[in-house]
Amino acid sequence: MPGLRKRSVLLSGHATSIALEPEFWVVLDEMAKAQGLSLAGLIGRIDDGRAGGPLASACRLAALAHAQAR
Repeated sequence: MPGLRKRSVLLSGHATSIALEPEFWVVLDEMAKAQGLSLAGLIGRIDDGRAGGPLASACRLAALAHAQAR
């Protein structure tokens, strides 16, 4: 997976890995900081709010929505 950076997070007591492009990680880190959350806390919220589909896709969509709202 060239260009992707993988990070591990703990969600609901289970470790999982998410591979995203570095640009998405930058936006997710900004979102977490703005909301006073850890990155894992933010990803947990995204995970709780998704209606199926891959977690990586939900993270990309959340980052895109955040970037568009700026």
